[in-house]
Order: sequence, then structure tokens, then C-alpha cells
Amino acid sequence: MPPYLPFHKEAVWISGIAEIVFGYNLLLPKMQAASAWGLILLLLLVFPANIYMATGEKFQKISPIIRWGRLPLQALLIWWVSLYL
Repeated sequence: MPPYLPFHKEAVWISGIAEIVFGYNLLLPKMQAASAWGLILLLLLVFPANIYMATGEKFQKISPIIRWGRLPLQALLIWWVSLYL
């Protein structure tokens, strides 16, 4: 979580719960479109945190493949979720 964002622990919990709820609701035909939009928004909102992780000195012990691989993976996830629209 980038240091310029407030309420780190709360933001992690909220985004995690939202991910679970939206992901589960993709299984429900009546909820698929709304859940897909929710997941797309969530993926866009957490993108700055992934950039921070990829570039931050704090995370240099983590493999660059993992740190930088998350960025294009989010585009793939957005495309995949958009198939439910």
C-alpha cells in the first residue's frame, strides 16, 4: 500500500472483501454485470499499489518477475472479467 494513501489496514480489508464478494457474485447470472463492473473498478483502484510494489525499494527482495508481472496481469484480468458484461 503506497504511503500516501490513508487507512492502510482498512483499505486492504475492504478491497479483499470486495474482491471475494464480487468474485462470488460472478457466479450468479443476475449479478454478473454489476459484479464485473465492480471488479474492473477494483482492479483499476489497486493498480497504483501494484506500481508502488514494482518500483518501491521496500520490495526489492521479491523477484522482479513477480513485482512487474502483476502489472500486465491486471490488464488480462480486466479483459477476462469484461467477458461477463
